[in-house]
Amino acid sequence: MSEKTMPTPDLGSLRTEIDRLDDGILDLLNRRAIISIGVGRAKKDSPDSVFKPFREKEVMDRLAKRNPGPLPDSHLHAIYREIMSSSRRLQRPERVVYLGPEGTFSYFAGLEYMGRSAELAPKANFEEIFRAVADGEAELGVIPLENSLQGTVGQVVDLFMLFPVYIQAELFCRITHCLMGKAKTQAEVKEVHSHPQPLDQCSDWLKNNLPGRTLVPTSSTAAAAEIAAARGPEVATIGHISLAERYGLNILAAHIEDLPDNWTRFLVIGPRVSEGGTRDKTSLLFTVPDKPGALAGVLETFAGRAINITKLESRPLRGEKWKYVFFTDLECDLSRMEYDSFLADLREQCHTLRILGSYPSGPHLNAGGRQ
Repeated sequence: MSEKTMPTPDLGSLRTEIDRLDDGILDLLNRRAIISIGVGRAKKDSPDSVFKPFREKEVMDRLAKRNPGPLPDSHLHAIYREIMSSSRRLQRPERVVYLGPEGTFSYFAGLEYMGRSAELAPKANFEEIFRAVADGEAELGVIPLENSLQGTVGQVVDLFMLFPVYIQAELFCRITHCLMGKAKTQAEVKEVHSHPQPLDQCSDWLKNNLPGRTLVPTSSTAAAAEIAAARGPEVATIGHISLAERYGLNILAAHIEDLPDNWTRFLVIGPRVSEGGTRDKTSLLFTVPDKPGALAGVLETFAGRAINITKLESRPLRGEKWKYVFFTDLECDLSRMEYDSFLADLREQCHTLRILGSYPSGPHLNAGGRQ
């Protein structure tokens, strides 16, 4: 029977079938919730985090392989991200701190990755995030490490040297910007407020579309949106599209970033090394002796084990003039026993060596705010 001759489905019957399926889904979700509560009881005396990114990645990958369609994998991932967020909350609430205020890019990255059941709490700066995690005020923290256009956030690397925290997971978020304000048209705008990075990432668009306007850097995109909401049509802001609804602003232009392939890599940090599961990457901080060939020797050690270095960046060592610490990402799981002898050799060559964590490679999500 051709598509043209197939009978038109009865809408009432289809809705009845959807209701029946929804009842079944609801029953299964509650049965899953009961098990999650049981898992929480079994873990109640354990200091370990209920957030297990490697386990969640394994669940996502397994379901994606079994998915016959027509449900797209992206929809499946979005649904299960919220299911697992609810499961974590039922096991034991965990506080997740991020660079605030609410409405920054870090906030939306945390919301997108941790799910809407996560207990998100803002902090005023990066150091407060690291301190909250290290001191036990929060179980997890979400921090931006690097942007594909503007490189590494150096202060974050410095803080890894000061606080005993570890990388639990990573995620990559596409950063896209909108121009928003109380104005009805762009012509009314006299000033544009935003965090310095969005202003820079949209600089060509601003020159071409709003020439001569005053650009005012602020502490965050959310703070700029609050100013735009209070000041009237002469002030606009650049930031995540969700800020428009949050602050009652009009979207004057969308996707105004100069380069569309703009991504920020975020890290989820915790107070201890995560355990179990499959990890794809390891991050290190190391220093080398002040002698010729010291760094080359370390790099040769990596090459000798066929370990791929995906990131190598130096930072000034605080308190030591003309001394540097190296932040390194490796495509391997150094927590595995097969690397014990390799790590012993590496420690002999390095002046200091700290493993920041082994973790799964992160998903690429559409989120956006302050870097």
